[in-house]
Amino acid sequence: QVQLVESGGGLVQPGGSLRLSCAASGSFFSIAAMGWYRQTPGKQRESVASITSIGGTNYADSVKGRFTISRDNAKNTVYLQMNSLKAEDTAVYYCYAGIVTMQSYEYSAWGQGTQVTVSS
Repeated sequence: QVQLVESGGGLVQPGGSLRLSCAASGSFFSIAAMGWYRQTPGKQRESVASITSIGGTNYADSVKGRFTISRDNAKNTVYLQMNSLKAEDTAVYYCYAGIVTMQSYEYSAWGQGTQVTVSS
């Protein structure tokens, strides 16, 4: 019913930039918070950034000052602008959205993941 499709991953050199996008589609009343997690083999999934329905943001300490999360509610899309990328940012990035149903029930929908590789 609800699908999140990610795009924008790829290979970039240290110090470079990438912009990830995640668009939600389907039937729902609204979207609450949206955000990004990343997964590195051998490590637990880490919250990278989140943004509330009214624009409040939160970032992991490791990405503060380098990453910017934003959303376009008209497009049901969340973005992650990643600047000054480091090798440590290499991971599969997953977006999520808090889906609010017509019955005011909220659940998390997840994107398929997009690979970000930072390497020279």
